[in-house]
Amino acid sequence: MTTTKKALGLAFICLSALFLAAPAAAEVLATVNGTEITDADLKIAAEDLGSSIPQQLQGKARDAYLLDYLIDSELVAQKAEADKLDQDPDFAKRLAYYRGKVLAEALLGKVAKDAITPEKLQQAYDAAAKAQKPETEIHARHILVDTQAEAEAALKRIKAGEDFAKVAKEVSKDAADQGGDLGWFTKDRMIPEFADAAFKLNPGEVSEPVKTQFGWHIIKVEGKRQTTFPPFDQVKGQVEAFVAQQAQAELIEQLHKDATIVRSDSAPVAPAAPDAQPADQTPPANAAPPAGNK
Repeated sequence: MTTTKKALGLAFICLSALFLAAPAAAEVLATVNGTEITDADLKIAAEDLGSSIPQQLQGKARDAYLLDYLIDSELVAQKAEADKLDQDPDFAKRLAYYRGKVLAEALLGKVAKDAITPEKLQQAYDAAAKAQKPETEIHARHILVDTQAEAEAALKRIKAGEDFAKVAKEVSKDAADQGGDLGWFTKDRMIPEFADAAFKLNPGEVSEPVKTQFGWHIIKVEGKRQTTFPPFDQVKGQVEAFVAQQAQAELIEQLHKDATIVRSDSAPVAPAAPDAQPADQTPPANAAPPAGNK
């Protein structure tokens, strides 16, 4: 047997062990020309296909879909093997690639799982909470109209005693259904002209007409407070993802340090990073839509 065939055979055995070998307790759901398909295979297929499985399929209908997929795949694979496509050099390369991919995912998954401990989660949460500087945020409403005259007319009604939310529902082009309510936001979430005017107001105060690229605004501040870091239970999932990714990144970095990696002269090189772009100051979608949006 040639070296290539030996490598191919070994790779095929390893991949088969990962995907086809079933634990003793696995339930056989079908056989295809003698090859068993088990419930363990269904689980692997479900993980592989993920969101490509039609969402309307649930329960037994979903399992039947996966079983049909596995049966079809096995039939096609058997025919490909009968046609000796597994002896193509390209097949050996692809098999080696997928074997490496599965092994890498297995190790990274284990590293992530081992990293997520109560102690490490708490440490990451505490560090993030400590690094988060308190910011002022306000709860505001606004009325958005096309012209200064319309803004002054709306302001006149409010000064005469009409409810701000009522006027917003009648004339505003944005968040009218909510009485112009924008919720709570920090200064950096709004375009400068709007933010500067809004954050100068105290709770209960109403601004003079403010012009932005979207039109003319009348702003009312309902409340003002300092931001607080969310409780652990609220962000636990994000903390777990961060700790897992950090552990994986540290592993890869260490592997790079311990390895001898030589790139050829013809190896592709990533282009230089572009110059830093200015911070995005686009307001939230419900804050100030372009004129004409309702």
